[in-house]
Amino acid sequence: MDAEHKGKLVIIGGAEDKKGDCVILRKVAELAGESEGKIVIMTVATEYPSKVGAEYKKLFEKLHIGNIDALHIETRADANDSDSLKRLDNATCVFFTGGDQLKITSLLGGSKAGQLLNEMFENGLVIAGTSAGASVMSETMITSGNDDDAPKKCTVKMAPGLGMLKGAVIDQHFAQRGRVGRLLAAVAQNPNVLGIGIDEDTAIIVDDDTFEVIGSNAVTILDGVNLSYTNVSESRPDDILALTNIALHILPDGYRFDMKKRIPLLGR
Repeated sequence: MDAEHKGKLVIIGGAEDKKGDCVILRKVAELAGESEGKIVIMTVATEYPSKVGAEYKKLFEKLHIGNIDALHIETRADANDSDSLKRLDNATCVFFTGGDQLKITSLLGGSKAGQLLNEMFENGLVIAGTSAGASVMSETMITSGNDDDAPKKCTVKMAPGLGMLKGAVIDQHFAQRGRVGRLLAAVAQNPNVLGIGIDEDTAIIVDDDTFEVIGSNAVTILDGVNLSYTNVSESRPDDILALTNIALHILPDGYRFDMKKRIPLLGR
């Protein structure tokens, strides 16, 4: 499929504003087509699907979305069920809530629903996700690691994601939970992959090879492609990590980044 037909990603660092201007959710609604759009809220990650689904339905109703559905997938059977697939018909946006990212991938990975989402994304579907719903966007996702700690050699845990975002790994609640150490560890293990840390109430809108930052905080990009030295290894995983010549970019609202050229685009 040509890139011009591919859908956009809205990857949110969690705790997006739901009471004020709702800048990020308003952008999701705009990309979904507002009154002409259909948003399917995927509550697969959360332990409280009814409550979370109802909350987002109310929010998107206020933002004038024409058609809103909340779909909870509890089992692999649900992810392969024809009724679940039918509820995705004509969706212009699918929105993944927060919770546990491993629940999303373990239930959707390789399922008919997962395959359908990928096909729809290749044909223009907007896919948005917050917190755990952000982490799953990449091919490889962070599942756990030490928050607010010095980077260690090999303590971050990773697993396959849904794979909509290529060549990057996402971390969320980034500055608020002190997650720079675990993102550095992830990049040390995969130097060719961009590490993208997204703060709360902040998002990136990915369109082909570039993304734009929106929201009240910042996005941190770690690029290890020119890394000259690292001591990362599985032996003595709790030892402090050494890294040299790693690039760091911090971008607030309105700034963009070219993931193919690996450079920030500073013009606003």
